[in-house]
Amino acid sequence: MIPRMEYIARHPEKYTEEFRYEYDRHCIRLMNNRGRIRTEGSGMEYLPAEGGYVMFANHQGKYDTLGIMLCHDRPCSVVMDAAKSHGPLVSQFIDMVQGKRMKLDDLRQAAGVIREMANEVKQGRRFIIFPSGGYQHRNGNHVDPFKPGSFKSAMRAKAPIVPVALIDSWKVFDLWSLRKVKSKVIFLKPLYYEEYQHMSSKEVCEEVQRRICLAIREADAMREK
Repeated sequence: MIPRMEYIARHPEKYTEEFRYEYDRHCIRLMNNRGRIRTEGSGMEYLPAEGGYVMFANHQGKYDTLGIMLCHDRPCSVVMDAAKSHGPLVSQFIDMVQGKRMKLDDLRQAAGVIREMANEVKQGRRFIIFPSGGYQHRNGNHVDPFKPGSFKSAMRAKAPIVPVALIDSWKVFDLWSLRKVKSKVIFLKPLYYEEYQHMSSKEVCEEVQRRICLAIREADAMREK
């Protein structure tokens, strides 16, 4: 399927955004069926019905984007560390959804990506960002600190900011086991421009992280009952 994905990604004039996105999701479903992976989604009713928005999620591992896309019916894209975006299959997934590759060690290039995103979100596109910038292997459901600069793209576009809590996503590729794996994606209530227009990026960052941490704690508490 990789050569097929490469061809589709090179010819966006032949394939609609919806087709490319659904082909990516088809690949994810095949992988999950073979790998005995099940991902549950909740909170989809909170997703804005119209226009562009940016989803900000805690980062646990390589499966994070796939889990979100699987639970997100409408086409969306992703911003990824350029250094990790050129591996087999990863590169094809990114190119299929016309994702953004951000060089974390190049501030000028990163700023350019943020401007591009802001303009595209204004035009109705939807993106996934991991504001922690990276993740620690086998770190469980611990939420690493978020970077305020990650939120500037959505704030410049005056777009809704959708917090996304990922639970047990790290298990998919970090557990050396043939046992069934279950992860969860929780879409939380968005912050709309009217709510954050007078807030700094640091304040927005802290609020989004607070909501995600709370959702994870509540989910963990429910499992322990």
